[in-house]
Amino acid sequence: MDETHPFRVLELTAEERQAFLGRVRPGCVIGEQDYQFIEGIIVGLPEVLALIDHRGMTITRLRQLVFGARTEKTAIVCSAPATTGEAAKPASPPPPKHRRKGHGRLGTEAYPGAQRVRVSHPELHARDLCPDCGRGKLHSLRRPGVVVRIVGQAPLAATVFELEKFRCATCGQVFSAPAPAAAGTEKYDPTVGALVAVLRFGSGMPSYRLAQLQQSLGIPFPASTQWELAADLADVATPAFDCLVRLAAQRGVIHNDDTTMRVASLRREPASLADADKPKRTRTGIFTTGILTGGNEPPIALFFTGHQHAGENLQDLLNHRDRGLPAPIQMCDALSRNEPGETATLLSNCLAHGRRQVVDVATSFPVEARHVLECLREVYHHDAHARTKGLTPEQRLRYHQDLSRPILDDLHRWLRDQIDQKKVEPNSTLGSAFNYLLNHWDPLTLFLRVAGAPLDNNVCERGLKMAIMHRKNSLSYKTERGAQVGDLFMSLIHTCRLNAINPFEYLVALARHPTEVARNPDQWLPWTYAGTAACDTS
Repeated sequence: MDETHPFRVLELTAEERQAFLGRVRPGCVIGEQDYQFIEGIIVGLPEVLALIDHRGMTITRLRQLVFGARTEKTAIVCSAPATTGEAAKPASPPPPKHRRKGHGRLGTEAYPGAQRVRVSHPELHARDLCPDCGRGKLHSLRRPGVVVRIVGQAPLAATVFELEKFRCATCGQVFSAPAPAAAGTEKYDPTVGALVAVLRFGSGMPSYRLAQLQQSLGIPFPASTQWELAADLADVATPAFDCLVRLAAQRGVIHNDDTTMRVASLRREPASLADADKPKRTRTGIFTTGILTGGNEPPIALFFTGHQHAGENLQDLLNHRDRGLPAPIQMCDALSRNEPGETATLLSNCLAHGRRQVVDVATSFPVEARHVLECLREVYHHDAHARTKGLTPEQRLRYHQDLSRPILDDLHRWLRDQIDQKKVEPNSTLGSAFNYLLNHWDPLTLFLRVAGAPLDNNVCERGLKMAIMHRKNSLSYKTERGAQVGDLFMSLIHTCRLNAINPFEYLVALARHPTEVARNPDQWLPWTYAGTAACDTS
């Protein structure tokens, strides 16, 4: 996977560096902030050295990985106009941008989670005479006036119920006021575990930061307690997660990709290779695989962390697939480790990865790169138009065959001519980019032959940003159990987001109905739980 800006760059002045060195001299007590800084250096420096030592690494790519990738728009990465035999058409000036009325303000529809309070007029009612003219009758408007009031509060609030007590002066019997219903039967409400899961695994807030925040606000909430509540909720939500796994295996379009992860308990030192008689070194890499389903059915996101690559995790998923179903469309990049080992799929490679190969060399070969990028831009415009018009997969296929196939056929002939006629050195960086496109042309253009095949794997890469954010903020999981809990909550939270469902409300519903979730998990999925919960409370 191509990650953008996986490192957090620290900019320190000369005075700040000297102050840091003074605080970490032998005999000094190292503070928590300095320890985190040292830990970041120890963890990050080997990764930077590994990137430098990578066989295919370039200065441009290294700069993008460390400092973040700039925009990949054709007009930015290619400074020279295209010259492909025809006179370049003068670029028409872009139409003026009109600022939308109310730009920068959020309407009331942007607050679906806000509490709604109906306020009646203190004096007037429907069908009353108008107080101004005295002749017409008033009628209610469909759209009320609105006022949005936002207040700040701690992520977790607490209420202390002080129960009045009496003691008999003669017998010593103590009488206590009964606790109100609002006090509940448990110290922690089911909403607490749900909020911890959303903050920890959905927003990347480490447990110690939440603990520090709550402590400073006068409501302590230790990191150990956060883990206990999250683990208990994970046990309740496991049946729903397993149901999502079985459903995802039946879908017709499946995206997969992976990124590196750290799990302290899974780290293994590689075996020595000095002695050929010793057993083969076991795999030491740890990865988080993201699997997302496409198509017209509700999308599902799944995450799996461990030593297995994306293809191996996909194979485990496809083992749940009904044998009578046709082979699914698999969208991934061109790495062989992304393909399942046993189950056949209709392989579709990411066109954005092929495009990025050209973007990386655009600075050195702007004319050739612009020609390729402009062709691919037209294809993406066609796909965006098909999506805007709401075309069916079959209609989208015919649309691409009519408009995109001629462009890509011409591009394929042009790329082949560049290589065969030695206009481009095959072993150069540009030749490598062209050969990548040519060698994977069939899976890169599957959308021209199969209805429903996507163009790229961007939706999966965006989903994996949840795991990358966790890795950047928390550095690692401590145990394999922690990774499993993180995978479960990331899967449920991102599935909710893909379906425009409030993940907090969904997790609260699971926490309040543990028995029902275990008995009928298919009725407690993100797109079915609301109706089930409504029937349960009625």
